[in-house]
Amino acid sequence: MQEQPLRETPQIWPRLRNSGLDLGARRCRAFALAALGLLLAAPAVAQDQAPAVPSGDSAQQAPASAQEAASTDSPDAAWQKDLAAWRAAREQEIAAPNGWLTLVGLDWLKTGFNSVGTAADNTVRIRADAPEHIGILTVNAKTVQLLAPVGGFPADLQVDGAPAREGALDTNAAKPPVITWHGLTLAVLARGDRFALRMKNTDAAARTGFHGLNWYPPDAKFRVEAKWIPFTPLRIVKIPTVLGTTIDLPSPGVAEFRLGNTTLRLEPVIEVPGSQILFFLLKDATSRAATYETARYLHTGLPDHGLDQPGTLILDFNRLENPPCAYSLYASCPLPPEQNRLAVAIEAGEKRYEP
Repeated sequence: MQEQPLRETPQIWPRLRNSGLDLGARRCRAFALAALGLLLAAPAVAQDQAPAVPSGDSAQQAPASAQEAASTDSPDAAWQKDLAAWRAAREQEIAAPNGWLTLVGLDWLKTGFNSVGTAADNTVRIRADAPEHIGILTVNAKTVQLLAPVGGFPADLQVDGAPAREGALDTNAAKPPVITWHGLTLAVLARGDRFALRMKNTDAAARTGFHGLNWYPPDAKFRVEAKWIPFTPLRIVKIPTVLGTTIDLPSPGVAEFRLGNTTLRLEPVIEVPGSQILFFLLKDATSRAATYETARYLHTGLPDHGLDQPGTLILDFNRLENPPCAYSLYASCPLPPEQNRLAVAIEAGEKRYEP
């Protein structure tokens, strides 16, 4: 049977949270005291006559400028400002030197010797501006060793930030071992009882040609308060992937909300044990033409009373984002479970990516 191409599965990174709004109660009290001082200290002023400019202590109590007086945004303005900042950070994340746009390959390592480089005679061939022969990765059961090619390691080759040396790679560490040469990064990944080599290139055409993401305009009607209905106990949900496999992830409950006259439900999962982030995988009617075909993701904080108690949480669909496989052919993405495939159109968040 022909082996299916390997793709990388994303990890979920921490997300920006909605910022609060300071109403400036003490500033308002200072304004009131300043006004009272002026009324007691100055003569009456006709309505059509410009008032005298206060000086001394009274001037210090007055607003320093119109900018300070207007510094307290309305809730809607503060929400839009926070959303714009989140979207800007999202674009920076995608275009980062180690972002998904730099992913240029992911190959299985076979048992035995795996030569790596740009030359055609390599087991794993890298299509980037890099040395013809970088090294040899030997796989034996659960261990991976790095050996030098004929002629030695290329100049400037590093392993985990130090000059490259022959020896075993620690594939059991929290972070995979990384081989780097200038803008090229090779990471050895443990995948069950096999190993794969992930290749990233900071000069990849997808990254150098990046010109931003596509978004729906902000729309407050797609920021809704949902009722949190906990599962007792947690239930395990089978999450499908683009490879045809499934991942078992815990689901702590369901979020119930209304869009227009329709009541809807979405079931999140927790990807990392102990995480304070709920991960919603969903698909809606916009996927037919406007948004990514297979899925969009939404990350939220926890409900106000925790996961195991009824409560509420905010779902801001203006923060819907595309999965990594929207940007790279070598990424592997989880897909929405059947219960999270909605018939309605959620015209909010990130649209389909156009390179």
